[in-house]
Amino acid sequence: MIMDSGQHKQVSGMADRGTSNHSKVTDFILLGFRVLTELHILLFLIFLLVYAMILLGNVSIMVIIMTDPWLNTPMYFFLGNLSFIDLFCSSVIVPKAMINFWSESKSISFAGCVTQLFLFALFIVTEEFLLAAMAYDRFIAICSPLLYSMQMSTRLCAQLVAGSHFCGCISSILQTSMTFTLSFCASRAIDHFYCDTRPLERLSCSDLFIHKVVSFSLSGIIILPTIIVIIVSYLYIVSTVLKIPSTEGRKKAFSTCSSHLGVVSVLYGAVFFMYLTPDRYPELSKVASLCYSLVTPMLNPLIYSLRNKDVKEALRKILGEKIFLFNSI
Repeated sequence: MIMDSGQHKQVSGMADRGTSNHSKVTDFILLGFRVLTELHILLFLIFLLVYAMILLGNVSIMVIIMTDPWLNTPMYFFLGNLSFIDLFCSSVIVPKAMINFWSESKSISFAGCVTQLFLFALFIVTEEFLLAAMAYDRFIAICSPLLYSMQMSTRLCAQLVAGSHFCGCISSILQTSMTFTLSFCASRAIDHFYCDTRPLERLSCSDLFIHKVVSFSLSGIIILPTIIVIIVSYLYIVSTVLKIPSTEGRKKAFSTCSSHLGVVSVLYGAVFFMYLTPDRYPELSKVASLCYSLVTPMLNPLIYSLRNKDVKEALRKILGEKIFLFNSI
């Protein structure tokens, strides 16, 4: 399964045109997955299938939410935005990765690499803050149902979504600017299938101590508050649900949160796995990256549609109308 040494030297040789600093770098080489060339067709087909499911699932969720007036609630407003983020997050990475399965050079321009890192960081951080906002929404819905419509107003929902994008944008600007002010003088070969901070750090000959401290601090500022909001919200939710006397009532209350918990578990599990993987295991880091660039965007629509009666009912209604129109022609 591992790329033969001659082939890997050829790709690395293409990438190792020496550069003295980052200002002279015009492009990078994305090494991708170190597998036999014969397996590139299989990987391409897998990526294509999963990406098609991402497009179909997330676009369907957005269309259903926008067209069904019964889904005009804060919960589905956040879900529609989540689908939008998942769609574009995967679109930043997957098409380029599929092209590289057929490309001999596997190159990406310096500007393209900057753009890819910026957009991916933007969407990932935005999604983390949006999931925290969705946890707060479930907290209000279950713990203060009588005040829900007043507290979760349209204005507040729009502010939470805008704030999520703002935090994602600020974080992405800081992360991208820090990464590309490093000096790249050893190689242009990025041992990954997209431009990410850690693989780019391995190419740098700069002193990374301050860079790593700032990056770690930035990650803590992003991850800790969002996790705290999610955990505290669900502690209150569990406490409230356990006080409901009927089993059916408790089951119904928990069912409204199970989809969100599933999405949170997949995303944060992948993020922690990737950043806790030692640098000497880059292939494990690539597997973790697949989770939140491919698996999470593919699973989110399935989780919310298969476990949500409102979404399934709206989908049946739309499909029923299409079938009726088709039969009437």
